[in-house]
Amino acid sequence: MAIPRRGLQDIRTLTGKVSLAQHPYKAYLRISHIEMEKARKSTESQKAQQVVADIEARMVEIETEKDTLLKKMGERGGGQSLKPGPPRSTGGFKIRY
Repeated sequence: MAIPRRGLQDIRTLTGKVSLAQHPYKAYLRISHIEMEKARKSTESQKAQQVVADIEARMVEIETEKDTLLKKMGERGGGQSLKPGPPRSTGGFKIRY
């Protein structure tokens, strides 16, 4: 009976068995990494909130401008309302290649 050959995978090491308590510098590095990520995410969150606020402000401006234009059209048109009529068929056009 032949003895099986052993390779690198058979060598026993202590990799992964050393705790963070034995290497406190690793824990401090991990803490600093987490704090930097927290700062980045906080900045991203603030920017996203600003984008949402800008969008909402623009929506208010759009509604104000729309109301102003509708009022001006109502004054000029003698009180006609702008209701959409039935859709018209324009027939369109076709492009042949």
